Amino acid sequence: MKNGYQQYKKTSIESASREKLLLMMYEGAIKYVKKAQIAVDKRDIAERGTNIGRAFDIVMELNNTLNHEIGGDLAKNLEQLYMFITDQLSSANITGKREPLDHALKVLQTLHEGWIQAIEKLKREEHVK
Repeated sequence: MKNGYQQYKKTSIESASREKLLLMMYEGAIKYVKKAQIAVDKRDIAERGTNIGRAFDIVMELNNTLNHEIGGDLAKNLEQLYMFITDQLSSANITGKREPLDHALKVLQTLHEGWIQAIEKLKREEHVK
C-alpha cells in the first residue's frame, strides 16, 4: 500500500505545473511548521528538530529558486521574508519556544494565500485573451 501511495505522490509531483509545485512547497513548509508546534507543545525535542529541519529545507529551496534578474524587487522582498522565516525556525529549534514558529507560520500562510490569489488572477487573465 505504501509503495502505491509513494508512486502516486511521485507522479503527482512530476506532472505538476510550476505554479502547483510552488503551492505544494508552501503547503509542505506550513505542514512541517505546524507539526513542529505540536512537538514543542509536547516537549518532543527530536520531533521538533526533524520538522523544523524539513520546513527550513523547503524555505531554503524556495529562496534558491528566486530569479533576481527577472524578479527584481519582488525577488528581493521574498528573499528577505525567507531569511526572516529561516531565522525564526532556527530560533525555535535552539530555544524550544513556540513563538518563533508562530511568526514563521503566519508569514508562510500569508505568502501561500498571496500566491494562490496571484495564480488565480493570471489564469483569469489568460482566459480573457
